Amino acid sequence: MRRLVPFLARLRRDEGGATVVEFALVALPMILLLVGGLDLGYQSYARSVMQGALNDAARKASVQNPEFDSEGDTIEEQVENEIRDLVGTVALDAEIKVTQKSFFEFSDIGNPEKLMTDVNRNGQFDEEDGDCWEDANDNGEYDTDAGTEGRGGSNDVVFYSAEIAMPRLLPLDSLIDVPSTIEMTLESAVRNQPYGNQPTPPVICAVPTT
Repeated sequence: MRRLVPFLARLRRDEGGATVVEFALVALPMILLLVGGLDLGYQSYARSVMQGALNDAARKASVQNPEFDSEGDTIEEQVENEIRDLVGTVALDAEIKVTQKSFFEFSDIGNPEKLMTDVNRNGQFDEEDGDCWEDANDNGEYDTDAGTEGRGGSNDVVFYSAEIAMPRLLPLDSLIDVPSTIEMTLESAVRNQPYGNQPTPPVICAVPTT
């Protein structure tokens, strides 16, 4: 018993293992900050590369006969493949979806076709009242989206939207509650060069019901 008391006193004063305990306390938060910082940097870099690829492809497609290195039966397919080829070097195993819509003007993006005559002046299209509208996509129907699929023609405004889903560079999802994939949407709008005459959208009036 007499020998045990001095031993316990020495053990209480011994600070030789304090560094190990302190490191164990700060290791997890430090690793989390490091992995999180690298993940954010990877996201920012991938976003920058993809936005640049989207802008470059949109500018190339704005001329009358664009030339692309990527394959595709149509210019729309070549634009999409070019974006995939450029982004794929950074975002490995990424899923990329590109949509292309043409509009008569920049102000038409995300808006319905313009009302030319609003019979009851309620600010919305009423077929039964015989309202008239500017048929921007020339399909004979009033649409809440004035866009037309594809790159359009001369002097049209083309709106490009690219959705990307890519695996995380590091397994951050195993440390905190975040998805295992990174999702982002990038957009770009470019007006085609005036290599021809831009057709004026027809104005159509609905037949009022009596």
